[in-house]
Amino acid sequence: MEKIWDGKIARRSIDGRPAEEPGNVQLVHYCNEDGSDLPVLEFPLLQRTDIVRHFFTTRLGGVSEGIYSSMNLSWTRGDDPERVKTNFGRVARALGIQPKDIVLTYQVHGTKVIRVGREDAGKGVTRKRDWNDVDGLVTNEPGLALGTFFADCVPIMFVDPVHRAIGSCHSGWRGTAAGIGRVVLEKMHAEFGTDPGDVLCVVGPSICQQHYEVSEDVAGVFRDQYKGRESLVLTPEENGHSLLNLWQACRLTLLDAGVLPEHISVTDICTACNPELLFSHRVSKGQHGNFAGFIVLLPKN
Repeated sequence: MEKIWDGKIARRSIDGRPAEEPGNVQLVHYCNEDGSDLPVLEFPLLQRTDIVRHFFTTRLGGVSEGIYSSMNLSWTRGDDPERVKTNFGRVARALGIQPKDIVLTYQVHGTKVIRVGREDAGKGVTRKRDWNDVDGLVTNEPGLALGTFFADCVPIMFVDPVHRAIGSCHSGWRGTAAGIGRVVLEKMHAEFGTDPGDVLCVVGPSICQQHYEVSEDVAGVFRDQYKGRESLVLTPEENGHSLLNLWQACRLTLLDAGVLPEHISVTDICTACNPELLFSHRVSKGQHGNFAGFIVLLPKN
């Protein structure tokens, strides 16, 4: 049996300092068909709704090797496709669905968000996607899992328990600056009548402020975007660069869009602080696989 990661998760508070309280993300273990372990990260905020199943994979519990070890879910980074296929099968089993029930984004660091339905099932996993520029997905179709990919960028998931609709998006610095979290909420309102005040949101495992150094041109974008609140987002460094707090920036975007503070759960787990548990683009210098976030709306009882 594969050795299961048993280290302590390095946690960070929203301002980048070490977190003093227990985290708001739980490490949960599913069992693979061969008896090995599939560790994933879940948010109690979403689990308590009882209308979705969701998790973020780690880099553990799969069959990929080398720099992709072991739960790589990217088809495009050079891994053996058969291994990626096996990894998706393990994910689907833990979600209680089939691989053909998953729909994947095709991320370009943009803000395009689309609605998907049963006719899109399997796109990106068992059949080809007919899009190449989608960073966010929304649906109200039970049993259809939305999948997004990460290796430092910020995942955001959305649950509307009133209209029984869900969303998921990829928010790197470009998407964050452009307000992709707001765009998802606007799409859910247009498609399902969603009121942001009803929505529960989680900001998932990603790079913390301490490890996310950006150039001054990027810092300038965020100073313009968050006028009057720059200190919540940027910490100037002596080398002329700044440390960018994507967690806080995403939280502010959701608040400004009308999500209630008590309906937002922000990660305290950093990819760069936990390179043995999560893929990190910066730590690996680009030599890595991708972990992913999945959310599926459960059928009504």
